[in-house]
Parts: sequence; structure tokens; C-alpha cells
Amino acid sequence: MDHERFQSLAQARGRVRRLVSVTSQADIVTHDIQTARWEGPPLTMACLSDLHSMRPWSPLGTLERYVRMVNEMGVDIIFLLGDYISAHMTPGLKEEPEPLAKVLAGLEAPLGVHAILGNHDWIDDEKAKEDGFGTSAISQALTAAGLRPLVNTSRRVTHGGQDIWIVGLDSQCALKKRNDGAGRHDPEQAFAEVPDESQAILLAHEPDYFVFGDHRPVLQLSGHTHGGQANLFGWRPFTPSEYDQRYAYGYVTEQDRHLVVSGGLGYTHVPMRIAQPPEITLVRISGEES
Repeated sequence: MDHERFQSLAQARGRVRRLVSVTSQADIVTHDIQTARWEGPPLTMACLSDLHSMRPWSPLGTLERYVRMVNEMGVDIIFLLGDYISAHMTPGLKEEPEPLAKVLAGLEAPLGVHAILGNHDWIDDEKAKEDGFGTSAISQALTAAGLRPLVNTSRRVTHGGQDIWIVGLDSQCALKKRNDGAGRHDPEQAFAEVPDESQAILLAHEPDYFVFGDHRPVLQLSGHTHGGQANLFGWRPFTPSEYDQRYAYGYVTEQDRHLVVSGGLGYTHVPMRIAQPPEITLVRISGEES
């Protein structure tokens, strides 16, 4: 996708975003990042996060429409940032993992579709509970559909002659009580096969890992927060982060490190968004002169 095409996909929202959303009619939100740390040609990415697929709020029919939309955009690579299944306390009818994964398998991009798992993909997955959290039904369904999640591991792709490492963390907050306060993520294991000074993109469902200042990834992509699911003139009081508003939403830079937090598509607990509509997040990263 060229830069002009990328810019044209930014949806014109005027001065005020939709005040209340109760269905998954998504905005397209774009972030154009330039950094001297990026080598090689520009890379365009589509991120789908926090689907929480359930009827009537975020059904498979709507997801099918999003799959067609993303395929028509012509991005280089697609990332699925976790929380595919519905949260236990949200009213509605959950979509089953197998048909959900089958819909997502329709996504297409030259550099592939790369998935990670979120906290609800463990804590609200019935098979995970039965299996002692060794695996989950959604993880198995994604794998069977050809979308094997990156769980504390990495994968290499090549773009314009440049190797890019896609690194996926497991959830940082799922099952902390069960694991004596430790998350399921293991950064050292995830980066174990990534050569030093490589071009790496980190997929981390929860954005909070960014606070540790890991310089190995050029870019971290996250979801989890739903942008607070309510945006009260910039105050997002329901943000599920240990750092309050710091990583609640959007593009964040710290010490030449780059983070994008997607607002996601679905709903948790309350099927309503206030001034924080569902979104498909597009990211373009390039060198400073691209």
C-alpha cells in the first residue's frame, strides 16, 4: 500500500466522534510513524483487537464484513491482537471458537496474518479451564484454521529484502493469582531466536509491557484497553492498566520507542462505548526519509 492510499483510508470523523456505540460499526483509525530505527521500505499493518465476538453486539456477520474491508485495503501484513471470545460477564450469546476462527482465516495479506492471545482467551475459555490452562479452545481453533498464535515466540517475514521479526507475547495479566502474581508472558523466551539489532515488531495484548523500556522491538502493538471503552473528554476512567491513562489509547512514544494501542472492536461487561467507537487500526512505519 502506498502512502497516498494509506492516508486516504483515514476516516473523516469531524470534531466529534460518535457519542454512543452499541454495535460494531467500526471507524478506521490510522497512525503514521517515522523513525530512524526503521530500516527497509515502509510497512503498512492492519490491527484487529478485542473482537469479543458475541450476539447481538459483535456477531460473526459483522466480523465477516470487517474481513472483507481489511482485505480490500491492501495492507502488507495483518495482526490479530487477542481477546477473540466474549467476556464471561457481558450479556449476550457468545460465538463459538471454530466458526470465529474460520471467519478470521479469510484475512489475506502478502506478509501473512499473525495472531496472539489475550487474557479473556484464557480466563473465559471453557476448554482452558478444563485443561488446567495448558491450551484453549480458541487457540486450537485458530491453529486449525492456519492462524497459529504466537505464544512467547517469534516468526520471521521478509519485506523488500529486509527481514522483520514478529514477536508475540502471551497475556501479561491472565491467571496472575494462579501463577503467584506472574503473567503468562515470557519476553526472553519470545525474543530467544531474534538476532540482536533486528527489525522487530512486538505483539503484546496488554500495553503495560511498554513501561519496562525494552529496546529490542522498534514498535509494540497492543489492545486490551478498548480505549477505556468510555472517553470523557480525554479521561478514560475504566482503562484496565496498572498505569492508568499512560497507555490507555493511541500512539505513545517514550525514549525513541513506539507503541500503538488499538481501541478494539468489541465490548467487555457493558455492551456500550461512549465517545470511543470500535475501530480497525492501521499503522504505517517508515524511516525518517520515506
